[in-house]
Amino acid sequence: MIRSSGGPVVWVEPSRLQAGGQTKAPGGVPTEDHLAQVLAPLPAGPTRWIVDDLWAPSLFLQDVVELPKGTEAREAFFQWRYTQGLGLEGPQAVQALAIGSAWLLVGIPQSLVEPWTQVAAKLARPIFAMVPRWLWLYNRLAPSQETPGMLLSLAPAESGTFTGSLVAWGGTLSLIRQWHEPADANTWMQERVLPTLAYLQREGSMPHGLWIWGSSTWPSGPVPHHILPPEIPAQEAF
Repeated sequence: MIRSSGGPVVWVEPSRLQAGGQTKAPGGVPTEDHLAQVLAPLPAGPTRWIVDDLWAPSLFLQDVVELPKGTEAREAFFQWRYTQGLGLEGPQAVQALAIGSAWLLVGIPQSLVEPWTQVAAKLARPIFAMVPRWLWLYNRLAPSQETPGMLLSLAPAESGTFTGSLVAWGGTLSLIRQWHEPADANTWMQERVLPTLAYLQREGSMPHGLWIWGSSTWPSGPVPHHILPPEIPAQEAF
């Protein structure tokens, strides 16, 4: 959970780059100059980066029967499943996390992570951890995960639309879906949330609530919704 002291948080989205109380609007992938401007005033030491979901896409694997033997073979297997499953091109830095009998794969293109790592190290603010926004939010909701629930992790696009992720759990993480195509709140609800609710109901894990980050209003639906506070912490315990 978030605490009031700890290492600096660097929040990185196409529409917002925030750290240490400073906010920039990069309008896309932040440049080295953008990053230097927000990193330089921070105290020297490790930083935690929260990255837009679509810059660090995730894949949830539930069909892994047996893993290859050896660390290198296992890493190569996860790299292959990740790039194939998401249809990605170019080298990816992939981390795998075991969740019960399933695996969560979170990656980020090397073309992004390498220059970000270099500029952070050069300014003596090395990256301690880099996680997608949805996972940071999911961890904040840990007390709510004992009963089935759903989370929307949204980033503003143009004209009142959003990109982002839909995450569901029933005690543990059970589903993640992500959309690059911007859509307004009503479209998210009708074409993304409601079909997922119907699927989860058939699976016997109907969410008890819907938590929303990134929008201050939301249309009513078959489950109660809760707007998460939009504050981004300046620091977080490592």
